[in-house]
Amino acid sequence: MTLLLASASPRRRDLLASSGIALVVHPVACDETWQLWEEPVAYTRRLAGEKASLARAGNPDHRGPILAADTTVWRDGGPPLGKPRDRAHARAMLTDLTRGQPHNVTTAFCLLPGPAAPAIVEHTTTRVWMRRLTAGEREDYLDTNEWQGKAGGYAIQGYAGGFVTRIEGSYSGVVGLPVAQVVEALARAS
Repeated sequence: MTLLLASASPRRRDLLASSGIALVVHPVACDETWQLWEEPVAYTRRLAGEKASLARAGNPDHRGPILAADTTVWRDGGPPLGKPRDRAHARAMLTDLTRGQPHNVTTAFCLLPGPAAPAIVEHTTTRVWMRRLTAGEREDYLDTNEWQGKAGGYAIQGYAGGFVTRIEGSYSGVVGLPVAQVVEALARAS
């Protein structure tokens, strides 16, 4: 059956397609407002579930599985960093993330196997370390505009991959979807 991907992310689409999964893309609009009481992992899982529910409601004739995901970048004990509002916000994020201290990238996904099957919600959290950058390196990166629309203001699979010195966890989870977990969940659900 064809998977309905409730995401506009070309990275998620490419990750699934490269794993041999037949899919159609149907992005949904979801309020991504963080609630002050939410831990970053719970926030990310909630958004993945809400996006999947919106996709199911918007595609009542789709009988196959529906997948939605959300990615959040956060520091231990801190709130989600979100997506940069503008270049200055992206600069502040990048400066913070390249101070030599690790940060976390959580990607949660919600799989709705079929119209009557219960949801499968899982997540991965990966620790990421980045090297210190010069002011010039930060500005060069900002000039690429790669930071736009990215949680934490960077894309590990792009130019910013040259900043990452180490990860502990799922590389594809940092890109935007923990592919091995999704494939396993699809196999369990079929």
